[in-house]
Amino acid sequence: MDLFSLPRLGVVVPPENPTAEPEFNHFVGAGMNVYTARFPVTPGAGLRDMLETYNRVLPDTLGDFGGMRLDASVVACSASHYLLNPDGDRSLCEELSERVGHPVRSSTQAILAVCEALGVTRLTLVSPYQPWLTDTSRAFWERAGLKVDDVVLVPAGCNPDGGEHFDPYEVTTREILRRIRERRIPDDAALLFTGTGMGTLAALTELAREDAVRPLLSSNLASAWWARRTVRADTGAAHPLLRRLDEQAA
Repeated sequence: MDLFSLPRLGVVVPPENPTAEPEFNHFVGAGMNVYTARFPVTPGAGLRDMLETYNRVLPDTLGDFGGMRLDASVVACSASHYLLNPDGDRSLCEELSERVGHPVRSSTQAILAVCEALGVTRLTLVSPYQPWLTDTSRAFWERAGLKVDDVVLVPAGCNPDGGEHFDPYEVTTREILRRIRERRIPDDAALLFTGTGMGTLAALTELAREDAVRPLLSSNLASAWWARRTVRADTGAAHPLLRRLDEQAA
């Protein structure tokens, strides 16, 4: 196999995100080559200001790939796109696709594509975000026509004052599974793990072993699914969780 003849996927990620590239590489396997560009660091900015900055500079950040030929690109930052309504998110992706000459999707648009393919209309949202951002996320999905049955918050730990500390990059698999198993989730509701920075690969793999029917989605898994379909990558090289989605969508 000629390594450099494989389809090329560009991924735009926040600067501190430690999760997106490892998960993308696991999901797409030997079927695609993954290349990344990172949003700029925003020292001193609050979370909302940082996310708004990402949306503002996204065209330039995507342009950091320069003249490299890419077959598709994913914006691997769900939180910033929750600040856009679904129509605004879709319009931005269409504008970017026209600008760079290849398909571009946000992780949020990729999730909507998977939901449509699977016939998913109900979600249980698993969120590592601060409550205000979780509420923004829920509103996004509901505006997109999905019913959110429940929200499972997954904090990274506790603050010195005893309050919950939210940081997607610090959430553990153990805490994800504990929080999910404490809830009574409807049998026909899909689980959506939001956020490209929360490591979900191990949790998804364990949950898939326990339940072969329930749709299991994450920002990175959905993005990899969309990318593979878009470039018609070799399905045999894909991760079992992607093949599971393909079977459920058949």
